[in-house]
Amino acid sequence: MQRRVASNLIWMLVERGLQVVAGIGIVAMLARGLGPEGFAHFQYAQALVYIASSIALICGSEVVVPRLVADTSPLAQHRLISHAFRLRLAAGGTGYLLMCAFLSITAQPIEFWLPSLILGVAVMLREPFGIVTAWMQAHTQTRPNTLFNLASLSVKAACVALLFMLGTRNVPVYALAFLLESVLMAALLASFYLNRAQHAPTSHDPALTRELFGNGLFFWASFMLMMASRRIDQLLLKPQVSLGDLGAYAASVQILDNFVVLATILAAGVAPIYVYAQPTLAQARRNILKIAVAMTAVGTTGGILIALSAHWIVHLLYGAAFAKAANLLQFTALASALVFADVGLTLLPIYLRRPRLVAIKWGLVFGVTIAIDLIAIPRIGVYGAIVGYATANLLSVLFGLALWIHNAHTTLAIQETRA
Repeated sequence: MQRRVASNLIWMLVERGLQVVAGIGIVAMLARGLGPEGFAHFQYAQALVYIASSIALICGSEVVVPRLVADTSPLAQHRLISHAFRLRLAAGGTGYLLMCAFLSITAQPIEFWLPSLILGVAVMLREPFGIVTAWMQAHTQTRPNTLFNLASLSVKAACVALLFMLGTRNVPVYALAFLLESVLMAALLASFYLNRAQHAPTSHDPALTRELFGNGLFFWASFMLMMASRRIDQLLLKPQVSLGDLGAYAASVQILDNFVVLATILAAGVAPIYVYAQPTLAQARRNILKIAVAMTAVGTTGGILIALSAHWIVHLLYGAAFAKAANLLQFTALASALVFADVGLTLLPIYLRRPRLVAIKWGLVFGVTIAIDLIAIPRIGVYGAIVGYATANLLSVLFGLALWIHNAHTTLAIQETRA
């Protein structure tokens, strides 16, 4: 069993490691090529698109994959895929329109409109065509998706590198390079599905659409609130601080995004055997606590190392123009250890199949993040956003611990009643 876990973890780490290394290189070229202010324009647009894209996460794999596995009829699967695609496409279009509405209501200048409009097209491509990934998972064909990801990422990296070497400082042009990745990925997924799946024109079934929408509602709400919580700080920072400070903060966040993804990789690697496969809730709870403690140790160690190396990391990746980012990275790196604990504890509501609890948690986190940012940012600038980030992480961990303790008391009471 341990060998299976180790092998699974190594494969995921290698695959994700390549994506992280490429992502760090791309961000470094962006920062050096655009400078702090241009980088702030780009990152603000990405933050806005990141939040808008969460709307397209409706009817996720957790809803689609079990249905595909349960019904192996090719035409029935195609009917399901087509309905999920339409649902995601409609949600993606809604997200794009809401993004445009936000830009208009907040009266953003053209420097922010153009990259947002370009990057935002990915909202209508990534998740709708990503439904093919769910079909691949149901048919245990994950390797093509990995190759497609690496191919599209390589094209994006090559385009960004070319623009960087040419000395381009135009933000929308770099945005086009990012959009090319989404277009290529969508084309590869569509081609793969159409060439291998049995498909035929399907009539729209409102009942099936409502069922898919309802089954994934809590997961959808959780993803939207989580993604909004992770990027709302940059939207709130922009009117309160200089573009240089916003660019420095965004640079530090980019580094930590690549670090904390290790938490999801570790959890995904150990959870299937040590949590989901456990026959009793008591054993699953014990393992979840052990996993959370171990992941906290990993996050704390990594956070301390990043904090100690912050000045070297920022200088190596971004150059002297982003010197402000080093101090910000030190504080945020220490707070990021809480993310590892939260990911570990979140395995409990997932094991219990209670996505409503995850949605409640992220709703609380989202509200607290906004409240703290609105109070702290006008007073202490970018450090106020760090306070909001740390507090949100702490609240997530406390919620997970409270759920773990409450579940322990509930389980004990049930056992005593049966006795």
